[in-house]
Amino acid sequence: MPVIEYRCPNCGSGMNFDGNTGMLSCPSCGRQDNIEQIPDPLKKQVFKENEIKSYHCTSCGADLVTDADTSATTCSFCGAAVVLSDRLSGELAPAMVIPFAITKETAKEAFKKWCKNGLLTPSGFMTADRIKEITGIYVPFWLYELHNRIEVHGRATKVRSYTQGDYHYTETQHYEIYRKIRLNYVNLPIDASKKMDDKLMDKLEPFPYNQLKDFKTPYLAGYIAEKYSYTDEELYPRAKEKTRPYIESYIASTVSGYTSVSYTDKQIDTTLKNADYVLLPVWMVYYDFNRTEYTFAMNGQTGKVVGRPPISKAKVAGWFAGVSAVSFLSIKVVAWMMGGGFL
Repeated sequence: MPVIEYRCPNCGSGMNFDGNTGMLSCPSCGRQDNIEQIPDPLKKQVFKENEIKSYHCTSCGADLVTDADTSATTCSFCGAAVVLSDRLSGELAPAMVIPFAITKETAKEAFKKWCKNGLLTPSGFMTADRIKEITGIYVPFWLYELHNRIEVHGRATKVRSYTQGDYHYTETQHYEIYRKIRLNYVNLPIDASKKMDDKLMDKLEPFPYNQLKDFKTPYLAGYIAEKYSYTDEELYPRAKEKTRPYIESYIASTVSGYTSVSYTDKQIDTTLKNADYVLLPVWMVYYDFNRTEYTFAMNGQTGKVVGRPPISKAKVAGWFAGVSAVSFLSIKVVAWMMGGGFL
């Protein structure tokens, strides 16, 4: 099976992508090559099988056994970065990639800083000294362009109350409303890996799409990469569902100023204009605490961290006690100002 390795022409060491410089870098002699000037060796071939495959490391000759979704990895014997070219070509070739901008060491320090901000997390967790593993993964996403034609019919009211003389009046005006809206969404990301938690990936947004590069395999050197598990057609329903809250919010913004609004008919016609297969950078952090493993994800460009840390029951109890004490004191102050008291 074809394997791509990037070896340093000077010393023969394996070269990795350096997120700090955006270059293909040799850790041994310091050589750096511009990725845009490196010919991409991928051929237009198609890989459609789903079973586990065996590859040979061209550096040490070891067998590399991967599942069907892995397209870049490192040799567990010699540490060489390898790209499995048959899983990144033909219909499996990504259109674009956002390279890592945050190195592993920077990601580790950023995660430790994030842990220390947890006001209700246990003190032992906040020290962030139990990182079990941190792995850089290029996660497959589909970037959708969706066009929406929306027509809304409904009824609205405006209620005005006023006093005139000895009488209090309530005036209600009724309106028929109609809205015709065009909403287009571009670069709507949906992760296409069955291994990744969809909610976790959604929370990593936004990615800086101005950093998208035409795909070249050297960007993957030194990282793990996955190929998509689902096609753009299979994930299209989820893409439409993801836009619904934004569409509803926009519709609501067009009928502001009324006391009440009720819709009698709402038509949303969504058209898929385009879907690009891209790889986006994610640091996966695995953290051990009290014999339980917690999983966190970090945006490999922005450093945003998402995940659910453990909660300290003692800190939560103390927080509620503090809130209750403040509330009690506030009520006493108000009562004293009003000449009242407590029994």
